[in-house]
Amino acid sequence: MADERARHFRRLRRLRSSARRWSVLAGGLGGAAAVLTPYAGLGLPDAAWAGAAGSAVALAAWRWVDLRALAARPAPPALDPAEAAARSRARLVAAVERLPVGPGVLAEVRRVRSRLALRGTTAGPAWARLDRAALTLAGMAPRLTGLAEPAVLEAAAADRSLRDLAGRVASVERALKLAPPEARSRLGEAHRTLVGQLDSGVAAYEGLVVAAAGYVAEDARPSTEHPAASRLTEATDLLHGVASALAELRAVGDPLRTPTR
Repeated sequence: MADERARHFRRLRRLRSSARRWSVLAGGLGGAAAVLTPYAGLGLPDAAWAGAAGSAVALAAWRWVDLRALAARPAPPALDPAEAAARSRARLVAAVERLPVGPGVLAEVRRVRSRLALRGTTAGPAWARLDRAALTLAGMAPRLTGLAEPAVLEAAAADRSLRDLAGRVASVERALKLAPPEARSRLGEAHRTLVGQLDSGVAAYEGLVVAAAGYVAEDARPSTEHPAASRLTEATDLLHGVASALAELRAVGDPLRTPTR
């Protein structure tokens, strides 16, 4: 969304410029009609001059009326700097997302920013493990079809929940450093509980990724030899047979050729 205040003043400048242009044009055409009509007498060209001058005068008058009406309106209030920055950032993100590689770049930037926000906390290593597991699962997601689709949906929900839990762990850990001594023990116990939940959740997510990899491997492994390998074996045998036949023909020679003396 554009800044309404800037849009208001931009429209005001455009109307003022348009009114001035039409005023100059109306004055020029009116002066030409006033001079040329008595000089050459009334005729068809004089009607054209007079009509153009009248139209220019009317348009100039309408532009000045519109300009005065717009100038009489109060200008919209100025945007808060934080809101203006948020709108600029949203426009930039939307422009990047329209690029072919835009969504992937934005996802990587968000991932790196989130990892940096947890640097130095207990949740940092667990976040890194979760990130690696999520990237691995995302690479296998197109092959997890059929019976595996509910597991992919559960993994997405678990990923969001675990990332939120990691943020909570980091927040409690930062608050623990500022807590008074009488509240530190209780807050520390809550922090240890959250860390245990995060570690067990990330371990379960990694187990899901391993199970998904096993599903992909078993789904792609045929019970017999792969069809591509069997076709290549048949083609190889055929080429060997053709080569052997050509070698025998060269050894025997041409039986239809009459030997010369």
